[in-house]
Amino acid sequence: MSAVSVAFISHADCGRHDTGWGHPEHVGRLRAITRALRDRPDLFGAIEHHEGRHATPKEIALAHDPIYIRQVESLVASGGGALDSDTVASEGSWAAATAAVGCVLDGVDMAMDGRAPRSFSAVRPPGHHALRDRAMGFCLFGNVAIAAQYARRHHHLDRVLIVDWDVHHGNGTQALVEPDPGIHFVSMHQWPWYPGSGAADDHGLGNVWNVPLPAALPAQRYVDELERAIDQATDGFTPDLVLISAGFDSLRGDPLGGFTLEMDDITTLTRFLTERAGQWCGGRVVSALEGGYAPDRVGEACVTMLAELAK
Repeated sequence: MSAVSVAFISHADCGRHDTGWGHPEHVGRLRAITRALRDRPDLFGAIEHHEGRHATPKEIALAHDPIYIRQVESLVASGGGALDSDTVASEGSWAAATAAVGCVLDGVDMAMDGRAPRSFSAVRPPGHHALRDRAMGFCLFGNVAIAAQYARRHHHLDRVLIVDWDVHHGNGTQALVEPDPGIHFVSMHQWPWYPGSGAADDHGLGNVWNVPLPAALPAQRYVDELERAIDQATDGFTPDLVLISAGFDSLRGDPLGGFTLEMDDITTLTRFLTERAGQWCGGRVVSALEGGYAPDRVGEACVTMLAELAK
């Protein structure tokens, strides 16, 4: 594969996670991204599609309990079922969840070997609520948290920054990475809101910056607060890689959130991080889809982010 600056990473198996059309996190979210990309032929030469791979159980165990991993695999093999009150698995969920992790790991590999310093992985199920030994909040495995541990252990990076702008606190990501001082985690999220964690004075073990904010603020307030926290998290800490948990339920009108971000704000935040990454680490930015439950808005936001990554 020739060198490209931006990769759009996906895997067909992510569509096999069947939650039912009545569930907020349904396959229509990914289909909306495909539709939105088809409407932007100007991006065809700027991004290159990459079919991701499946992560192995050993790779998933970088962040999760092997017993839990086997439980998920066994549940799926038996036909699926409920993992918690709002997280379900179907016959295709093991393939989907391992593909979701594998796509983001491919993004790390491509950033590190120079094939694509920047990438966006359009994956599901999302990951930032998944805990070490249980599913939570639509999430089976911590896609981005695993990628951070993979970057640290497989690529031997000293410092990794994770930025999460999903409207819900990335409690799973925080729990999975906070024991590692080589990973700094920044989460901006609605407060009070599900899952009820991420208070401003919760700094993990000193490597966590939580930015809890109320709903319905002017969009610029959210942008300013997140950028300020990123500056604080990188004061004296120069990342070798930037990971973004791109939750588009922070957009105005999302049925599961009350933030007011618009597409221009996604552009601004993406530009802020790509410019910083250019100064820090050769522009290496690996991003992955988290929440976002108005499918057409999710599709538009993904294309907006890709367009900025491609600049």
